[in-house]
Amino acid sequence: MEMTHPPIAHDRLATEFVGRRGPLFWLALRSAVLTLLTLGLYRFWMKTRLRRYYWSSVRPGGLPLEYVGEPMEKLLGFLIAVVILAFYIGIVNLALMFGSFAILHGNMAAYVLSFVGVIPIVFYARYRARRYVLARTRWRGIRFGVEPGAWGYAWRALLHWATTLLTLGLLWPRMTFWLEKYRTDRTRYGILRLHQGGRWTMLVPAYAHVLIGAVFSLLVLILPTLEGLPPLWPMLFVFVPWLLYGIVHYQVTATRILADYKTAGGLRLSARPRPWRVVRIYALGTALTVLGLVALLIVVAAVMVALFTAFGVTNIGRLLETQDPPLWLTTAGAVAAYFAFFIALGVFRHVFLTLPLWRHYAETLAVAGTGQLSRVRQVPRDRHTEAEGFAEALDLGAAI
Repeated sequence: MEMTHPPIAHDRLATEFVGRRGPLFWLALRSAVLTLLTLGLYRFWMKTRLRRYYWSSVRPGGLPLEYVGEPMEKLLGFLIAVVILAFYIGIVNLALMFGSFAILHGNMAAYVLSFVGVIPIVFYARYRARRYVLARTRWRGIRFGVEPGAWGYAWRALLHWATTLLTLGLLWPRMTFWLEKYRTDRTRYGILRLHQGGRWTMLVPAYAHVLIGAVFSLLVLILPTLEGLPPLWPMLFVFVPWLLYGIVHYQVTATRILADYKTAGGLRLSARPRPWRVVRIYALGTALTVLGLVALLIVVAAVMVALFTAFGVTNIGRLLETQDPPLWLTTAGAVAAYFAFFIALGVFRHVFLTLPLWRHYAETLAVAGTGQLSRVRQVPRDRHTEAEGFAEALDLGAAI
């Protein structure tokens, strides 16, 4: 059945973001508590609901994105990935360990080969997760999608990372461009295929701050040992923050440049995220998260004092000096504080970091050349039975 779409009034569509901290706070808190109570099983429902909230808050041209992934897909994909990884860990690692002891009379080679063997699986998992997430994303009723190519991405990523490390990071922009081009050129919106244009050298100027911060930080550490100079470590307070800013500046600027060179038929993206704005979001969000965790610690301490008082302990300081507190009470308090900390950390990160970052990137994004949107047609659904199981099993995040 043919899809019908609302008419497009303008050739350029700005993006709105309607997410709010209050609803997100309660959604994240409720989901985190349910995940804890179900011993982690609810995490697949938590991730689905959070994605639906974020996706629906992003509205290009006033029309929200839709996330239509299902929790059971994630759960089944996770179980499949765990079985495969268990085979790898149990059989392959056992063979490596046996060979290492038999040939080299030690286990170091087995550990190294096992670690190296996991790296391509990490890249494979990230591509598969991207494919699943986009296959479950729609705008104006039309699905996004990504072609199969996870192993092709994995070996390309290995080669680019090896080249980048051998050049001491100088070719990082080259890796950024070519890996993004591989992913973008295999992405589609309906029948439209995306294309990443440009050249990798256009990212080099954005990388300058990273190079300056890294080079001068190393010089501050190395020069005193070579020339007999006095310690220069106070200068690290200048160059290390410079390096950290350079990393954020490069990520934001590279995102903007690459977005400006993305096309899909006559559609064109335009992104204008600002590095200093992102730095402020990180700084303020981190500060508010720390303050929130400190406040939570104070509340937990107050609750513990109230519990001790309720059980007849009026002088906690004297109790700690003269005898051990009740074991069950201290154990319960420690467990409660531990889980409360990580639940609060996840909730505060959503409210103070993830939401503001999504808002900034969304509100600085526009879609141009939209006159042909009414001619975009639907494509068959990508079954993708493994979902993002490998990314879940390896705890790679995979977008929210």
